[in-house]
Amino acid sequence: MAAHQEQREHEAPEGNTAERLRAVCGELSERFHERADVVRTLWATLLAGQHSLLLGPPGTAKSELAREVTGRVEGAAYWEIMLSKFTAPTRMFGPVDVGALARGEYRQVFEGRATTAHIAFVDEIFKCSTAALNETLGFLNERLYHPENGGEPIRCPLIGAITASNELPSGEESAAVYDRLLVRIEVGYLADPSNFAALIRSAVTPPAPPRRTTVTLAALQHAVTEEVPAVPVPDAVVDALCTLRAALRRKELIASDRRWRQSVRLLQAGAYLDGRPEVAETDLSVLTHVLWDSPAQRPTVEREVLQLVNPDAREALDLADTIEELEAQLDSMAGQSREALSEWVIKNAHQKLALAGTRLERLREEAAAAGRSTAAIERVTGRQRAVRARVLTEALGVDASTVQAQL
Repeated sequence: MAAHQEQREHEAPEGNTAERLRAVCGELSERFHERADVVRTLWATLLAGQHSLLLGPPGTAKSELAREVTGRVEGAAYWEIMLSKFTAPTRMFGPVDVGALARGEYRQVFEGRATTAHIAFVDEIFKCSTAALNETLGFLNERLYHPENGGEPIRCPLIGAITASNELPSGEESAAVYDRLLVRIEVGYLADPSNFAALIRSAVTPPAPPRRTTVTLAALQHAVTEEVPAVPVPDAVVDALCTLRAALRRKELIASDRRWRQSVRLLQAGAYLDGRPEVAETDLSVLTHVLWDSPAQRPTVEREVLQLVNPDAREALDLADTIEELEAQLDSMAGQSREALSEWVIKNAHQKLALAGTRLERLREEAAAAGRSTAAIERVTGRQRAVRARVLTEALGVDASTVQAQL
């Protein structure tokens, strides 16, 4: 009885889609360490009716995370595929009906393929074959498929696709697909040793079955087509977008007009997901996943975005630079004696990390009191904790299993 009561307390009301999705984000963030921003961004992208890319090395739970996100929509037709250079369009959109072919009819079977999917997960997206390229572009951009035997194009019910890749596109053909993916999220290996220790423990002792809040397909579709587009965008946000575009152009970072226009719906989705009545300038922080083409450009985009929309971010980003420098120093000292590492910690790392942590906490409190977003500060705080945990385990020899308590 108590267990059922607790489960009901965690579940959002059936009629409030945004509240239920916030519950989903919380559940998935608990399950996937260091992925809270990734989870939220994936949901905002789906609410915007757009497509996302998870970019990172193998073994970073990209596929598992995508399946968990898409699996929270009850009643949705789900389709997934891993592409290769030899994937035929018919395998994606509908194989030939062999029985009909024997009767002299050419017909495709669309059920269970991309043509009937509400949500799709496409792994190794940039390995799309030349033969399937045009149909894939039409599917992502116009939600259309042109049957092999001609005739009227089929309109697909796709809300959005989550795609994944271990590498960036290398040719013009793949670049065309890349341009259709509005949101690009870098996913790396776990940075915090205590989170890594928790991951290892979960392989030995599986965690308790997680809470599983869901939303219905009808509720999600209504949010995408009616509720999200209705979120007001104040003039101040439009002005901020114009200022940001000019700042990025000065850095020779140019995004297409189409990408900027599509980004507006993403901002509306972020405000809707948070349960706010209109878009705020702080919603622009999601554009750090939108306005770059190569990962090398991302830090510049992030700095320009956050400095514009969040006055606390300037100092937080400076602290992030200090933290990254300390981590680089730790990496460069690999192989040195424990005595040399301990001396470096005492004379250099310990005080800088402690001061950074204290200042970040103060910035977070000030931002929260002023009603500003704390997402950027919390992200830098996560990096500070991860680097401090590395210092404790790798330089001082502290057991990774006890690091969390010491932090």
